[in-house]
Amino acid sequence: MNFDFDVGARLKDVRTKRGLSQRELAKRAGVTNSTISLIEQNRVSPSVASLKKVLDGLPVSMETFFASDEPQQQQVFYKAGELPDMGQGSIVKRLVGFSHEHRALSLLHETYPPACDTGPSLLVCDGEQAGIIISGELEVTVDNRSQVLTEGDAFYITVAQPYRFRNVSDRACIVVTSNNTSRF
Repeated sequence: MNFDFDVGARLKDVRTKRGLSQRELAKRAGVTNSTISLIEQNRVSPSVASLKKVLDGLPVSMETFFASDEPQQQQVFYKAGELPDMGQGSIVKRLVGFSHEHRALSLLHETYPPACDTGPSLLVCDGEQAGIIISGELEVTVDNRSQVLTEGDAFYITVAQPYRFRNVSDRACIVVTSNNTSRF
């Protein structure tokens, strides 16, 4: 992780507030006791996946973990390297505003490598989502309709509409999306 946030101190604070020892958290998270100790001492910088595994042992969401206890200190500006990847597989979905505890929307900078897609099954969102193609080409399927969108084109998907995204070009497709769900 590449941002100015004391992960070790925050983990220790959250763990102790929940009355857990390092050993108990390690057991719950399925990691070694030394892993928890090294993170809390800031001697190792965990990957997003490793940190998520530890936080699942508390349990605490990434959003809650990075949320400021003092709302006036919430982060406003984000450098590209500070945005955590919430994507799966080769799809990169970098989330803006991850540290805002009461975030009402998700704004994502998504990258779909060539010939990549969201999978053979249509997905269903529990909220609305919209997106605009920044570069590349993306085939967007909603219900039974498909269209290839290119730079500047956009989509808007309403609640419960099944959808699928597929990069149909030989270069990466960059999309900026926003949704009002809590799934990220």
